[in-house]
This record gives sequence, C-alpha cells and structure tokens, in this order.
Amino acid sequence: MSEQPKVALRKATTRKGRIYFCLTLLILSALYIAAFATTPFGVSSSAASPLDTLRRIFIVPITNMEYIVQFPSYIELMIETIAIAFAGVIVATILAIPVSFLAARNISRNFSYVGKAILNIIRAIPELIFAIIFVAAVGIGPYAGVLAISINSIGMLGKLYAEVIESIDMSNVDAIRASGGNRIQSIWYGVLPQVLPEFSSYSIYRFEIDVRASTVLGVVGAGGIGTPLIFATYQRNWEEVGMILIVVVVFVSLIDIISGKIRKKMV
Repeated sequence: MSEQPKVALRKATTRKGRIYFCLTLLILSALYIAAFATTPFGVSSSAASPLDTLRRIFIVPITNMEYIVQFPSYIELMIETIAIAFAGVIVATILAIPVSFLAARNISRNFSYVGKAILNIIRAIPELIFAIIFVAAVGIGPYAGVLAISINSIGMLGKLYAEVIESIDMSNVDAIRASGGNRIQSIWYGVLPQVLPEFSSYSIYRFEIDVRASTVLGVVGAGGIGTPLIFATYQRNWEEVGMILIVVVVFVSLIDIISGKIRKKMV
C-alpha cells in the first residue's frame, strides 16, 4: 500500500519534466527560427577561390623557397610572444597568491568577499581591453602586453588558487596554531606545502593560455607576432598569414606537450 503513492509521484514528476522539456524545446526552436528569419545573410563574392586561398596559406609557404627563408624572422617574433606570456604569468603568479589567500573563506573568514570581488572585477575585463589601456598608457610594445597578460591572469589564477586553499586539510593548520604558532607560521608551514604543487600546475596551464592570448594582443600593438598577422590579413597576403600560422601552431603544440608532461610530474 505504501509503494503506490511513490510510483504515482514518480510518474507525475516524470510527466512534468517531459512537459518542461517540450516547452523549453519549443521556445528555443521559436527563437532560432526568428533569429534566422530576421538576420540578413549576405556573403560578398571574392575573386580568389577558397581552394586557392587555402593553397596560398598552407602549401605555398612550405614549398616556395622565397617564403621558407622568411621563417626565422617570424620565429623570432614568436619567441617574443612566448617571452611576453612567460613574464606575464610570472608576475600574475606572484600577485595572485596574496589575493587568493584573501579570497579563501577558510583563511580570511569574513573578509573573503573582498578578495572575491577583486578577482571577479579582473576576470570581467578581457585581456584585449587591458592591452588597449596599457598601450595608451605606456606605448606600443611588449611592455604593454606583459602588463595586460599579468593583470588578466591574476583574476583566473587567484580564483583557482583560492579554490585550492579552501579544499586543504585544515587539521595541520589547527595543529600549528594549537602548538603556539602564529598566523604567518600556520600559513607558511600548514597551507603552502599543501597548495604549492597545484599552484605550480595551474600556473603552467595558464602559461599555455597566455601564449595564445599574447598572439592576439599584438593586434592592438602589444608586441609579439600578432601585429604582422593582422596586417597580413588586412592586406590579403595569405602566404605571410600561412607562415605566421604555421609558426604559431608548431610552437603552441610544443608548449602544450612539454607543459603537459611537466604538470603530470608535479601533481
């Protein structure tokens, strides 16, 4: 007798869920139909065919000696881009640690909302906006890119660091405090040994992201390989675009492989 209401309740819940699903599907379908019906899709024709453009991007740069000899100059720009990302993530790692301790609830208690608010504000602003601001402030060049990368990375690294700190075993910290240790000693000996491996892993992962971001920041004059890439795109110089893309893909792939192996050994 007691099982019948449960079965009926389960059937009612399932029926209600199906109704909600169908209504949601109908609403989304109506929105998509309205969006496609009201959006003008006009594509301007080009004199060059797509196959010819792809050939100029991916085939000509690696088969024509005229373009092969230009690869060292783009490799140099890519190294500059990597240096921008590396310097930015080093600065971000150092500055994100105190902010993450401020944002961790189990460390700063009632003041954690201050650290979280700082991190939320930083994460809400894209690195491209930071790059535009710093280019206007310090001028065109890698220095503006380093500042943009470092400030933007603080937001994400600080959030990840704070989550790591909040998940630690607080018994070690409590034991240090109970034995007479002060707050700094409890953090130095009780918290840092637990979080440093994950901090390092997140910093390396963020470096991978910053390498890609540094490529884009060159568009606004923040140094690196992004500037010649955007100029070549505007001028429809697809051979140069292809050389830059090949260099970027090769270096990013190598960085992903190397950093992945390092992170596996650290965690």
